[in-house]
Amino acid sequence: MTTIRETVLAGEQYLSEAGLWFGHGTDNALDEAAYLVAHVLGLPPDYAEVDIDAEVSTTDAERLAALLQQRIDTRKPAAYLTHEGWFCGLPFYVDERVLVPRSPIAELIHNQFQPWVEPGRVQHILDLCTGSGCIAIAAAYAFPNAQVDATDISADALDVAGQNIARHHMTGRVHAIQSDLFRGLQGKRYDIIVSNPPYVDAADMAALPREYHHEPQLGLAAGQDGLQLVLPMLREAHSHLNDGGIIVIEVGNSAEALQARLPTVPFTWVEFEYGGEGVFLLDASQIDACADSLRNLD
Repeated sequence: MTTIRETVLAGEQYLSEAGLWFGHGTDNALDEAAYLVAHVLGLPPDYAEVDIDAEVSTTDAERLAALLQQRIDTRKPAAYLTHEGWFCGLPFYVDERVLVPRSPIAELIHNQFQPWVEPGRVQHILDLCTGSGCIAIAAAYAFPNAQVDATDISADALDVAGQNIARHHMTGRVHAIQSDLFRGLQGKRYDIIVSNPPYVDAADMAALPREYHHEPQLGLAAGQDGLQLVLPMLREAHSHLNDGGIIVIEVGNSAEALQARLPTVPFTWVEFEYGGEGVFLLDASQIDACADSLRNLD
């Protein structure tokens, strides 16, 4: 017999020696080993310190060893092996049709996008490029009186989102809609538009570690400069934001290219307490003030 503590430390060493890349919900071998141990034992990822000296059965140790070996052999992100990713403290079904949840936007949702909105006044939220639906569903929890539209161009992604909507009993509040950005949303306006769209530029796509090649390219690649979707979003946002509304978009490493392309737009770059960068926010008045320059984007 061995304890959870010993099992996690052994798993950390095994993963570290394999030369894996971590970046899909965990960023180091120790946290990933702890996550996989929790999955095998049926514990939440944030299981209590008191649990770590509990014993692990031979059967569970063997199951974990097989899972660790699969992670090493396939280079698949751990969430695809467990079919579960966590976002805003909530579990979501995931498979290779959607990206693994990992956006720092979770912190904004947890804080109800304050101080930029008054939570009690938020009635309509849009999650563009929803993927697994994690942002839309987490937003529905954060704003219990709001209706949330979750859009994606991918029918496969919307199937996964639909499973998660049902899992979290959000049918009737979170609506999965197939749409190429705003094209299927004519006439609709929102208090919050939020998106973690594809934003990886061509150079970064070519350099991605093996783990990322298991994710759908449709959810990652965004042209030469990473702005293939972000620019159309900004161009059309004024037609879909309510007065006092905000738009929040993650652009990751493409932030520099965006600022170079739109030097006069007053982006607010969000600072995160728990890590993450490359997320900007604009309010409706700022979008309106820049409407002419945004409309002329090619």
